[in-house]
Amino acid sequence: MAEPVEVNRAAVLAGVPHGFLGRRGGVSTGLVAGLNVGLGAGDADAAVQRNRALAVAAVLPGARLATVYQVHSADCAAVTEPWPDAERPHADALVTDRPGVLLGIVTADCVPVLLADRVAGVVGAAHAGWKGAVGGVTDATIAAMEALGAQRDRIVAAVGPCIAQASYEVDDAFYARFAGEAAQNVRFFAPGAPGHWQFDLAGYVAARLESGGCAQVEPLGLDTYPDAQRFYSFRRATHRAEPNYGRQISLIGLA
Repeated sequence: MAEPVEVNRAAVLAGVPHGFLGRRGGVSTGLVAGLNVGLGAGDADAAVQRNRALAVAAVLPGARLATVYQVHSADCAAVTEPWPDAERPHADALVTDRPGVLLGIVTADCVPVLLADRVAGVVGAAHAGWKGAVGGVTDATIAAMEALGAQRDRIVAAVGPCIAQASYEVDDAFYARFAGEAAQNVRFFAPGAPGHWQFDLAGYVAARLESGGCAQVEPLGLDTYPDAQRFYSFRRATHRAEPNYGRQISLIGLA
């Protein structure tokens, strides 16, 4: 019997169709074995499309999936109807107020963020690597949700599986870049090996959501790096000198 799709959910989003998926339950094989949904992961297109269909069915059966061509930006796209894969806009976040549209963000260590204003019937999804995070991708997502009628003091957000502080080593130059942005950013770094630091990307993203006015923020606390059975990880694949790596998907929509 095939392994079921694993769906990680956040209490703060209870009642809203959503899920942070990993690699369990898919049809891909080899280095990207499992539920690989990455169009650029070197996987067979048929397997990727089958995995995407399985992911949608696990979260909001019958929904229409919308994704973007992610470029580590702070850009956010409003979705009325999903576009063909070849016409995806370059962006790193999506928002919608349309029932039956399922927003999807693809990650492999970066932070997936899912957001909702239940009263307004508006949802959002953001891909926050460090570049997008410091660039304000979560702020842009909140603003785009407001443009559809949401209120930031009603928005709840969940921070999904990503590389955790214990697994995310950065150098002095990286530390200096963040410290230069704002002095309070130093709280997201712990001393590591000489000339290196351990960066709390999830904590930084959660703090940006809180400072952006979100009513509640829930970090799931799931580390993608050490758990090869459950999650894909770019950094783990790099450290293992593997030529490729899969991507997992996080989904949110309106029934």
